[in-house]
Amino acid sequence: MTKAPNHYFTPEGGLPPQTALMTGRAVFTEAYCVIPRGCFSDIVTSFLPGWANTRMWLIARPMSGFSETFSQYVMEVGPGGGSDAPEPDPGTEGVIFVTGGELWLSLDGKEHDLGAGGYAYLPPGCAWRVHNGTDHPARFHWVRKLYEPAPGIETPAAFVTSDQDLAPVAMPDTGGRWATTRFVEPDDLRHDMHVNIVTFQPGGVIPFEETHVMEHGLYVLEGKAVYKLNRDWVEVEAGDFMWLRAYCPQACYAAGPGRFRYLLYKDVNRHAKLRGPGAFGR
Repeated sequence: MTKAPNHYFTPEGGLPPQTALMTGRAVFTEAYCVIPRGCFSDIVTSFLPGWANTRMWLIARPMSGFSETFSQYVMEVGPGGGSDAPEPDPGTEGVIFVTGGELWLSLDGKEHDLGAGGYAYLPPGCAWRVHNGTDHPARFHWVRKLYEPAPGIETPAAFVTSDQDLAPVAMPDTGGRWATTRFVEPDDLRHDMHVNIVTFQPGGVIPFEETHVMEHGLYVLEGKAVYKLNRDWVEVEAGDFMWLRAYCPQACYAAGPGRFRYLLYKDVNRHAKLRGPGAFGR
C-alpha cells in the first residue's frame, strides 16, 4: 500500500493562560486512563538521574490493581543534553521512538543518527548512550519493560530501523483502512512486548470490542477518532495518551478527515504469572 507522509505530534510544554477555561478531557477509571494533550504542561514534567538538559512526562508506570507490565516516558532532550548511562536496571528492555528533532544513539558500540520516525529496540543488558548534538530539542518516546526470559528462547538482539522504511501491513478484509507497522514479527517468540504503529484511514474501524489479556499504551501521533474504552466512547486527537489495563474492552472509529495513527505498546508471547507479585501463588 502507498505510504502517506508521516507526521508525529510531540508536546512542547508551556502553561495555558490564566484566562483559559478548564474544559479538559482527562479521566482515570478502574479500566482505563486518558491523558489529553492539554495535560502535557511544564508543571507535570520530571527529571531523571544521569540525564543532562533533559525533562520528561511520565505517562505510564506499573501500578498495583491497574497496569503492571511497563512504563512509558515522553522525553525532551535539549541541545547538548543526553545520557551516558540511561538505563539503571540491567534486566530492563526498551524501545525508543523519535517524534521530533535528531538524536545520536550509540548502541553496543555502533553509532546511529535517529530522526523523526526513528526506532530502536534496546535488549536487556545492552550498552547504549543518547545525546542531542543539535541546537534544538530532540523528542522521543521511551518504553521500558522488565524482560521475561523463556526456556529455550534466546534474548532478542538490538536493532535500529524507521517508520519511514517499513510498509504497513493491512488487516485482513479491511481494504487497507486498518493497518499495522510492525517493527517485530508477531511470531518472534524472543520478544515479550511489541511497540508498533497502528494506522486507520478515514472510515476505518475496529469492528468489535477487543477484550484481551494484553495491556496497552496508545499515544496518538496523528489525526483524531472516537475510541471505545470499557463502557465509554471517548474522543481523542493527536497528542492524547490512552492507558488500558488487561481485558479493558476497546474499539475504534476513525471518522477523519485525515489518517488516525497511534504508537501502541502491548505485552505478548509469555505465560500468565501464577506465582509472585500480581498472582495468587507464592
